[in-house]
Amino acid sequence: MNKVPAANDLLRVAGPILVFFAILFLYTKIAGPIPFSVDSVITAKSETFNVTGEGTATVKPDIAIINAGVTSQGPTVKAAQDQLNTSINKVSEAIKKLGIEGKDIQTTNYNINPDIDFQSGTQRITGYNASTNLTIKVRKIDLANEVIDAATANGANQVGGIRFDVDDKSKVQDEARKKAVESAKRKAENAAKIAGFSLGRLVNYSEGFNGGPRPLPVGLNAVESAAKVSDTSIQPGSSEIKVTVTLSYEIR
Repeated sequence: MNKVPAANDLLRVAGPILVFFAILFLYTKIAGPIPFSVDSVITAKSETFNVTGEGTATVKPDIAIINAGVTSQGPTVKAAQDQLNTSINKVSEAIKKLGIEGKDIQTTNYNINPDIDFQSGTQRITGYNASTNLTIKVRKIDLANEVIDAATANGANQVGGIRFDVDDKSKVQDEARKKAVESAKRKAENAAKIAGFSLGRLVNYSEGFNGGPRPLPVGLNAVESAAKVSDTSIQPGSSEIKVTVTLSYEIR
């Protein structure tokens, strides 16, 4: 007597399901398959180990950068300017006679300012002063001393710092970089061995430069003193290029 109600219950439950699949079947036949999208997200914990290494390479400078300038005064702007132009042209021509090309002589400033008298109670212009500077690149470094002597002998009354440098730093930088990377790798391998972990792939690299040729504080007084005794004698010496690298490894 309970079999008929049980069958009815089964039909009542299964009926909607059968209808749903029938409708779904008809829909796919008419409209095509229903698109489904599944997003897969994979998370992984990644720990890194950073190590720093430093490399140094010694380099002998092969060029010199010299700053030489002229100042002049005159009662008018034109008078100060004419005197300045005459003096700086004389300096430039003397330097060119030593073999310095025009492309390596650059004017870095040109100023004309009034001289003002404040003592009379009013601002009164008493004249004008003018100044200009040349930045001279000496590619034959042995000529550096002669360039200074020629500049001061022909009217340069301002001499700034002389800087010895390397025209192409790429080779010495690569040498320092190689030493820095080797040092960092050694540190990483030793640390991993001592601490008991394994190094994975290299995931980041960064580097920075410091050191290198520095300007020498050569002032006009020093040049004048040297000229009175003998010719200028400044030695380029040698300098160090330093590279610091940081390597980041995955820890396994």
